[in-house]
Amino acid sequence: MTTIKGPGVFLAQFISDEAPFNSLDSICKWAADLGFKGIQMPTLDTRFIDLKQAAESKTYADELKGKIATYGLEITELSTHLQGQLVAVHPAYDDLFDAFAPKEVHKNPKARTEWAVQQMKYAAKASQNLGLNAHATFSGSLLWQYFHPWPQRPAGLVEEGFAELAKRWTPILNEFDQCGVDVCYEIHPGEDLFDGETYEMFLAAVNNHPRACLLYDPSHFVLQQLDYIQYIDFYHERIKAFHVKDAEFNPTGKQGTFGGYQSWANRAGRYRSPGDGQVDFKTIFSKLAQYDFKGWAVMEWECCIKNQQDGAREGAAFIKNNIINVTDKAFDDFAASGSDSAFNKRILGL
Repeated sequence: MTTIKGPGVFLAQFISDEAPFNSLDSICKWAADLGFKGIQMPTLDTRFIDLKQAAESKTYADELKGKIATYGLEITELSTHLQGQLVAVHPAYDDLFDAFAPKEVHKNPKARTEWAVQQMKYAAKASQNLGLNAHATFSGSLLWQYFHPWPQRPAGLVEEGFAELAKRWTPILNEFDQCGVDVCYEIHPGEDLFDGETYEMFLAAVNNHPRACLLYDPSHFVLQQLDYIQYIDFYHERIKAFHVKDAEFNPTGKQGTFGGYQSWANRAGRYRSPGDGQVDFKTIFSKLAQYDFKGWAVMEWECCIKNQQDGAREGAAFIKNNIINVTDKAFDDFAASGSDSAFNKRILGL
């Protein structure tokens, strides 16, 4: 078994134009001062990383890694959640998702997809140059608006959607394979990969590609009322990244999993700071240790109630307190009797 690395923090929800969140140096100092040991880095803001340059220049990657190391930090993974989203976009969402892409590809879905695919390929090479072996992203979605089977879906629609999704992702997965990096899809509402069934459909469509792996985030499963503990038993061999994000589900006589179009604070299911929700992290950390998870425990702060600074400070301590320093011996070694083949045969009466 392996002791999980951490605590790490996903920077996406903290980056802003206000200090200390507006430069790599200041955000690294902030994270280190709170006790974090790693940072998961979004890749669209050049104040923090130039993704193309990191892909094309090992020198730049080494200098970036070195600067972060001066604060006692490591990069846990790069993140292309927004770019991965744009690998596959249904026309119903074109205008909304244009905001994730450069202005020059707005109103041009084909160009936007090509840009997103190139971004993913840069991320593969950048991860390799930075010495990383896992990468966090979204799958994008062609089918999400059809998740509820009304009106009745035409026969073959879902299969066609996953075939197209696989067609777009297979060259990207191959690029990551050449770079020795796992693609860790965050299983998430709004994506075509939003639970175990949909992940398995995608996995079949990409011929069980060895790099089509998972980012485990239990918060999304609480909101779906999915067994997030058994999920680890099913998919532990593919789980290569881990978000520590809490959630709670409190259904009423007026709303349940669909949320009634309410704000985050007023939904039955809502995200909370680590330790403030209902997720059984003690069991999760035990399961991941049992299955020899070798990655990072990375806090993702999304809470509709608590201040982000308090959430980050408490989150670092929460992860540290939940990481299990795994044993290197059996607890009953003190009673070992010792044996050899002849002894074993004798006590078996052979």
